[in-house]
Amino acid sequence: MIQRIQSIWLFLASATIFALFLFPYLQYADIGGMGKALKVTGAYHGMEGQAVREEFFLLQTIATVLLGVFPLYIIFKFKQRKHQIQLIVLEIVLLLLFGTWLYVSASAALTEARQFLSARNIGVGFFLLPIGIIFLFMAIGGIRKDEKLIKSADRLR
Repeated sequence: MIQRIQSIWLFLASATIFALFLFPYLQYADIGGMGKALKVTGAYHGMEGQAVREEFFLLQTIATVLLGVFPLYIIFKFKQRKHQIQLIVLEIVLLLLFGTWLYVSASAALTEARQFLSARNIGVGFFLLPIGIIFLFMAIGGIRKDEKLIKSADRLR
């Protein structure tokens, strides 16, 4: 039962990371007043009600795919609980580094537009990484409960 719960948390963490493809992590207006957005797939601007990609971010796209697939890989390591916890901690560190990378690229885009990062230009995608990290911590809690349950069952034998 607990194995299913930790798998659900890992799946939710993966889905949250993949949601970065849908939601921009930065929305702002450039010097000319044109609305722009940054997603992990690239820089977009609005034209006639449609989002048009100006620039493609290949490395951010690849990193997002790898970070989204990694929790799905961790699910299948359920027989090696200690290794699974180590992989989750690695994923958390990688997400923190990825968040720093997104912050730096957002700050660079805003500096170019002579603005600064504030609550009014942060996109939904900026909050997805902390939510994914929370799901990963909950998966660690599920793994530890699973380990306690197995140790108590071994004691009863």
